[in-house]
Amino acid sequence: MPKGVAENVPDDGLTTRQRRTQPITAVHTGPGKGKSTAAFGMALRAWNQGWPVGVFQFVKSAKWKVGEENALRVLGASGEGGTVDWHKMGSGWSWIQRSAEAEMSSEEAAKEGWEQVKRDLAAETYRFYVLDEFTYPMHWGWVDPDEVVAVLKDRPGSQHVVITGRYAPEALTGFADLVTEMSKIKHPMDAGRKGQRGIEW
Repeated sequence: MPKGVAENVPDDGLTTRQRRTQPITAVHTGPGKGKSTAAFGMALRAWNQGWPVGVFQFVKSAKWKVGEENALRVLGASGEGGTVDWHKMGSGWSWIQRSAEAEMSSEEAAKEGWEQVKRDLAAETYRFYVLDEFTYPMHWGWVDPDEVVAVLKDRPGSQHVVITGRYAPEALTGFADLVTEMSKIKHPMDAGRKGQRGIEW
């Protein structure tokens, strides 16, 4: 396996080992398929390292059963690697207790999800976070990108965060350590084909 070689070595007084253990903020954005899939692949690596993993799905419906959720839940409960907690905005977030009549709007739910992420970052609850489709609440003006950057910049410890979704704001991509834009060249939907088992879920 080829070893990565840094193109630039900053004059920051840190050793190679110290730089290697710095927390990463990653962003997967763009119109192409695979943003969440790539983030869940990173979560598998985190699980393999024995790190606690927290997944926060900000847009997908609670009815949408992604294959990665089942796989990561089973792995998290296996006792082999790290633990895995999976939270969905579409199901009203697992930490909120409320009556059926007190439904939150999507905006309120997105804001509450971000507040919980902030609480977990402050408490160092997880070592690896997937904030799936979190770019949309920022794009829609529900969550302030500058606040997100400030919180991520000041997070304690060595907590890695990957954020997915289209329309990643400039403030976020400018701050992030790793930004990947998924571009679309072809997609089966262009030929009228809908998502299928084993490919989309």
